[in-house]
Amino acid sequence: MLKPKQSLGQNFLQDPNTIRNIVDAVGGDDSVAVIEIGPGTGALTGELIKRYADFRVVEIDKRAVEILQEKYPTLNIIHTDVLKLDWLKLSEEIGKPLVILGNLPYYITSQILFSVYAAKSVVKRGVFMMQLEVADRLIAERRTKAYGILAVQTQLIAYPKKLFKVSPNVFFPRPEVWSAVVGLDFKPEAQDFPPNLTDVIRTAFNQRRKTLRNSLSKFGKLPDEVASKRAEELSPQEFITLATQLLIRVEDS
Repeated sequence: MLKPKQSLGQNFLQDPNTIRNIVDAVGGDDSVAVIEIGPGTGALTGELIKRYADFRVVEIDKRAVEILQEKYPTLNIIHTDVLKLDWLKLSEEIGKPLVILGNLPYYITSQILFSVYAAKSVVKRGVFMMQLEVADRLIAERRTKAYGILAVQTQLIAYPKKLFKVSPNVFFPRPEVWSAVVGLDFKPEAQDFPPNLTDVIRTAFNQRRKTLRNSLSKFGKLPDEVASKRAEELSPQEFITLATQLLIRVEDS
């Protein structure tokens, strides 16, 4: 057993039923390349390598890389920090869209998700295990406390679904919180987002108690129909409309 590194947020999955359920949720066929993030000692890898001809893993821990190389000599291992990986370039090199999965370290879950979202044009599906609280934020509906930046940006590019909860007891070391596995089916329709969209969303939710008239004042005068609302009242699509309107007003001024 590899000694988990706290600095890498390693909690190794040990339950065969959970492993099987995650692998079954991946889906995909020969038209996609399947990429596993942070395989560790290969709890999921052993099942995935049997099912997918075009399969790769991304692992930063050199100790884990050496174990994987010994266990699976033919495995294609990308030894790098996942946050430095260029998903668009990887998909282009492989010549296929991607299905990405992984047991995500709690402390960089959002960063990994946003890096995948940035490559939405080449990602077909994601299956990610994460802290239960974060999973609830991905699927949150507007006018709820959990609805925020993560929900809006996730729901703009994908259809998220919480597939099942995972007990702390199936990990080593045992985390203090429950986890959940989330499936993300990326929207096939191409949509060009206004360049100010991310800034508008983040600014609005960073001051979520204020009306949009006040929280987004740096963007100029807001349309009357949304100015008195708060960030949690707008749907993901309404944020696109608002960001587009603000751009037009700047260009016309």
